[in-house]
Amino acid sequence: MLKIKSHKIILLNSIFDGFIYISDGKIIEVSGIDKEADSFLDCSDYFVSPGFIEMHTHGGGGHPFIHTTVDDVIEACNFHLRHGTTSILPTITSAPFLDMAEATKVIFEAKKTNRSLANIIGVHLEGPYLSKEQSGAQHIDYITSPKKEQYEPLLKRYGDFIKKWTYAPENDKDYLFTKALKNNGTIASIGHSNAKYSDCLEAIKNGASMVTHLYSCCSTISREQGFRKLGVIESAYLMDELSVEIIADNKHIPPELLKLILKNKDHNKIVLVSDSLEIAGSNIKQGEMSGTKFIVEDGVCKLLDRSAFAGSIATDELLVKNVYEAGASITDAIKMMSYNPAKLLNLNKGEISKGKDADLVVFDEKFVIKQVIVNGKVIKI
Repeated sequence: MLKIKSHKIILLNSIFDGFIYISDGKIIEVSGIDKEADSFLDCSDYFVSPGFIEMHTHGGGGHPFIHTTVDDVIEACNFHLRHGTTSILPTITSAPFLDMAEATKVIFEAKKTNRSLANIIGVHLEGPYLSKEQSGAQHIDYITSPKKEQYEPLLKRYGDFIKKWTYAPENDKDYLFTKALKNNGTIASIGHSNAKYSDCLEAIKNGASMVTHLYSCCSTISREQGFRKLGVIESAYLMDELSVEIIADNKHIPPELLKLILKNKDHNKIVLVSDSLEIAGSNIKQGEMSGTKFIVEDGVCKLLDRSAFAGSIATDELLVKNVYEAGASITDAIKMMSYNPAKLLNLNKGEISKGKDADLVVFDEKFVIKQVIVNGKVIKI
């Protein structure tokens, strides 16, 4: 049995001074009573929180999740682990569909090796069923409407390993794709979408439950013959059924906008994501990814013509820090990075309580990661 001591154990709604007891990869007790244990980790001066759960990342440390290898997948996951990410949902960007299917296969094989220090919990496909008008850094040549002959075999083959799929519902005829995702137990997430309020409403009725990176490549209020029509952004605020991702890197979402989101969206419906690219944590400053040329400057990755962002180079501890500094409580900031994604993904994680998986992160008051525990094992970082 492992015993962890801290004056600042982050529970769902409070900070606790005491001990966490772990055995067989599970939390068996959270208590103020000091008991004998086989091993002891003294984190008295540090915060101890549930492990971070990353729902949207394209790689890291120079290793991609598209056009990838098993070793690339493992190295990218291990890179994020060093930043507190104990569970990860590798994201596959838009590409020729056979390439996306191959990436799914490779990530599935990487999980089976058990060599990743972070838990690989499935995949997130971002595309190719997006809006060309809201393509952002997604290569427009690969974007199509949903094709049953593509998605149906992939869902059948990988089942619930496909945890999340980002798509534009306005291009989903009769919402057949949305229904297929719901039937598969896959999160249908509205993103890179030019949808109107009515499209979002129908998508929810048919199974959509999330918005991918709110404000990034999302439609907003437009006019049709003088009449204002709400877009994805406004729908995300109005529709309590929708959880939202936010890229809290202070670039995609500046601090003032972050405060607006925190003020107007239920904190239980917010999930922090990095949307980090493979170049996160590397010295790469310019190049091409999935057919899109980019440049890194001002702490963010941009399209080469600087017309839009191409993705972030952030890691998860920075997201938590930024949300906390924007006014969220430390418990809510951690909840957005752990409990909320765990609930959406139906994982036995994201909370320090009896019976939960023993995935933990130790960090100081500056949000610098000091220690990571995965499945009850202390990982050297």
